[in-house]
Amino acid sequence: MHAENARRLCVALSLSVAACVAGFAAGDVRAQTAQPAPDYAALMAAPDRGDADRQTDKRRDPVPFLAFAGARPGMKVLDMAAGGGYSTELMARAVAPNGIVYGQNPADLGDKLKASFEARLKTPAMKDVVADIRPYDDPIPPDVHGLDMITFLFFYHDTAYMNVDRAAMDRKMYAALKPGGSLVIADHAALPGQGTSVGKTLHRIEENTLRQEVEAAGFKRVGEGNFWRNPADTHDFPSYKRDMPVDNFVLKFQKPR
Repeated sequence: MHAENARRLCVALSLSVAACVAGFAAGDVRAQTAQPAPDYAALMAAPDRGDADRQTDKRRDPVPFLAFAGARPGMKVLDMAAGGGYSTELMARAVAPNGIVYGQNPADLGDKLKASFEARLKTPAMKDVVADIRPYDDPIPPDVHGLDMITFLFFYHDTAYMNVDRAAMDRKMYAALKPGGSLVIADHAALPGQGTSVGKTLHRIEENTLRQEVEAAGFKRVGEGNFWRNPADTHDFPSYKRDMPVDNFVLKFQKPR
């Protein structure tokens, strides 16, 4: 009888310990996912931001984008087509402290953009940024997985006329995200029916075409941002023309949980 009582006590204690451990683990997960959003406007007002970036801000206000993307401290992010690093630095500031951003660029990136990105890497704001020199259709380093977010700003249309396997690119971005992770894409809007045909001439892409390609990889659209829309855009000129109204769409996709 004493032995049986002792056995029952041990079982009860084991279950209690397991419940406590599970409770602590759940608490850890909640702590990781409950990071409050930073003050994005304050981050953009930081005195160490460069004058060139502040000029870009006038054309492309980053505050509503960061809020829409949901960038939080501690996140692990891949910034596709980082170029000179403007968007990479935005994300690095938003996920600090304890976050990390991989800035992806191909090995044949132009000298000017390459020099700009390398110069940024030496600044304090980029201390948690890793240069990810890989092709667009194989953008994920072998040891990187479980990303919280991927950003892809104003360059998806370029991959339509380059030697890039976009289907493979989209699948690999999908695989690199953790379940529930998000892909946020912004690009210059083309007219309905134009698809990818004006990617090289007008540097635009049809929104529905981009959406269909991304969803074919398994992503689900979960949000749309209208903060960079411009109804004055006639959509018949190259999107890079200065002082012209450009209509930009922003879409958020999610890898299902």
